[in-house]
Amino acid sequence: MNSFSWKKIIPHVIAIAVFLIVALVYCSPALEGKVLQQTDIVHWKGMAQDAFNYKAAHGHFPLWNTHLFSGMPNYQVAMESKSILPDFGRLLQFYLPKPASYFFVACLCFYILGMAYGINVLAAVLGSLGFAYATYDPIIISVGHETKMLAIAYMPGLLAGLVLIYRRKYILGVAVAALFATLEIGAGHPQVTYYLLITLGIMTIGYIIMWVRQKEFKHMAFALGLALIAGLIGVANVSQSLLTTYEYSKYTMRGGKTVDLSEDGKLTQTKTEGLDESYAFSYSLGISETFVLMMPSAFGGGSGEHLGPESNVVSALVQQNIPEAQASQVAASLPKYWGGIAPFTAGPPYSGALVCFLAIIGLVVLAGNGGNKAGPITRWWILAAAVLMIFISWGSYFAGFNRILFDHLPLYNKFRAPSMALIIPQLLLPLLAVLTLDRIFFAPDAKEYLQKNFKQILYVSGGVIVFAGLVYVFNDYKGSYDSQILDGFTQQANSTVANSILQGMIADRKAMFAGGIGHILWIGMLVILGLYCYMKNIAKPMVIISVFILVNTVDLLVVAKKYLNSENYQDESSYQAGNFAPTSADQQILQDTDPHYRVLNLSTGDPFNDAVTSYYHRSVGGYHAAKLRTYQDIIENQFAKPGGGLNMGVLNMLDTRYVITRSQDQQQPVPVVQRNPDALGAAWFIKHVQYVNGPIEAIKALDHLNPKDTVIVDNAFRANASQPVFDSAATIKLVSYDNDVIKYATSANSNQFAVLSEVYYPEGWNAYIDGKETAYANVNYILRGIAVPAGQHTIEFKFEPASYYTGQKLVYIANILLWLTIAGSIFVLWKQNRATKA
Repeated sequence: MNSFSWKKIIPHVIAIAVFLIVALVYCSPALEGKVLQQTDIVHWKGMAQDAFNYKAAHGHFPLWNTHLFSGMPNYQVAMESKSILPDFGRLLQFYLPKPASYFFVACLCFYILGMAYGINVLAAVLGSLGFAYATYDPIIISVGHETKMLAIAYMPGLLAGLVLIYRRKYILGVAVAALFATLEIGAGHPQVTYYLLITLGIMTIGYIIMWVRQKEFKHMAFALGLALIAGLIGVANVSQSLLTTYEYSKYTMRGGKTVDLSEDGKLTQTKTEGLDESYAFSYSLGISETFVLMMPSAFGGGSGEHLGPESNVVSALVQQNIPEAQASQVAASLPKYWGGIAPFTAGPPYSGALVCFLAIIGLVVLAGNGGNKAGPITRWWILAAAVLMIFISWGSYFAGFNRILFDHLPLYNKFRAPSMALIIPQLLLPLLAVLTLDRIFFAPDAKEYLQKNFKQILYVSGGVIVFAGLVYVFNDYKGSYDSQILDGFTQQANSTVANSILQGMIADRKAMFAGGIGHILWIGMLVILGLYCYMKNIAKPMVIISVFILVNTVDLLVVAKKYLNSENYQDESSYQAGNFAPTSADQQILQDTDPHYRVLNLSTGDPFNDAVTSYYHRSVGGYHAAKLRTYQDIIENQFAKPGGGLNMGVLNMLDTRYVITRSQDQQQPVPVVQRNPDALGAAWFIKHVQYVNGPIEAIKALDHLNPKDTVIVDNAFRANASQPVFDSAATIKLVSYDNDVIKYATSANSNQFAVLSEVYYPEGWNAYIDGKETAYANVNYILRGIAVPAGQHTIEFKFEPASYYTGQKLVYIANILLWLTIAGSIFVLWKQNRATKA
């Protein structure tokens, strides 16, 4: 114990304490037992409730979920793997309540990255707080994108592992990289991980260039091999999730489509991979909007923010002899946001003006080796990665470049919302900032180096202000919705009033952008003043950085509080009652104890963007980012086709027994239930098989199908769907209905063909007649059908996805490998410590 150095550990304990205090103060309502009202989490709880009910009864989650979109794999909703690892994620989160745990773990992971570079503790604290409280984080937490937040939080940890490996701390690096690869991939947000992997690839290319120049081929081969091993351990640790998701993705909207519905309702056959380009490029960031990284209000904040009574619109309308009170009402109906993200944005991805300034200065001061701990290549790979991600974030506004990526970069076409790519600058800007602070304050030649480069720092800082000023002068200040606003007020009033409103909005936008320039001007001056005070021995680095930490953190928290504050919290009982209390319609339907029927809820608006119904009922609708492609085709062609309405035949074959609508009471409409007497039940025998060629014929045939008598079968399944011999006495009954196992009993004097009101998904659903595996067919575009021989038989459908069971075996192997790397790193550190003492 005498050799234990409190002097070394105390700074780290203080740093962690700071992270803890800031998280708990900012998220103080969570300490009172309050929970966040998050739209996406409400939907997730709705779609996952059936799985939790099943687990309570059976001790494990089911593999198939019956409660959304008439059925889909449950491992896309709620999944658990058996593991011999502890919950490292919760350990790193200190078991704090949400959302304090998210901010804390983001700080901790960035701090680990700072230590991997050997950064001064105080500088690392600034970067950690800057990374964790960048405005994008509280925004996504407020709406419930928790998997995204965790994936963002773990990014610096994985980067730290590779940095350690590349800087010759091999064993420790492999352990850190393998652990955080497991956490990063396991967080379950592929798009975040995808952007991070591109960034790590750019970093690795930078290091390879440096190693080749320095002829360090042995180290290069060893480091790259260890990085690959760490990555493979991380992948294998979550292989169960990856294998099932990869398998499922081929059948989803993100896997492409075979039919295309034009705006005029015309169907054409196609063969695409990935998302439609227009859908993939939704939520693109306007090019000049990139300034929100350092000017949070320059583009108006979020789409939900509106102009106030001080707006220039009010002044313009008053000049048109419109009363001020009425003018203020008009202004309050107009959006402040005028950026390019459509259809809407919750707020700006602000990374902190102080962090941005330090990062830009770093492009100057991190040149050459000298006292630069990061090495000369670091600023270049950071710059390359940040610029690439900014280009990607522009999406449709930089279409030529992004279309090349969309067409040729693997997996790129699986994702939408290009603006999300700014999570990488959110990581790299504070990294560059803390490397800059470490270089100009704590390197052996720090003061001399600062004096030598101070003029360049002034030029670069001034250049940022000048560039922002040029954008201010030459920007046209047009917004995405200007034409709709102009047309709307022209119809309501006249063109003169409409133009006055638009000119007032443009004046407001100029004022917001000018305010943003003022914001970066005073913070830039503060940074320069701090450097000057150090250079002239007026203040010590610790004091200057402490001021920087305070200013940057307060600056970020002030903006963050606009999007995540005490108003986002509520008592848990109120949360449950407000979101999931059963309505009288729910209670009426729940009296039906039949194990098989479905519900279509039209009372909430779009039933295909609502998963709350799934909390109690097997829903025809739902809410999920990756619906089965065939189900989406049915939604588009049979439920939402222009002028088409709802196809009751399709609803009948989906066993839609209940439809929830709104009462006609205009003052207080309530959900009411209508029973559909034509719902066809769990299974039925048909009289005729109608064969078609391809998906176009199949989906068109549904327009006039009588599903009770006729079934649509593509010729590709002709061998599995023979014509039945009519038998009026034939019966098929549902015996038991479990999520993963469905049993039917049949009786017939002749061969029959049964239609089963279950979604067709070939990867895992196996059919057995009297215990013998039997082929079945995809019928009516989305359902299952099976030929049944004469006599009495038992039919079983079992969900047995091989990917799930193969993945579980790989998980156990990877768990062992991760334990070995952790044990190895501990042993090496122990040996090094002993050698140091000796």
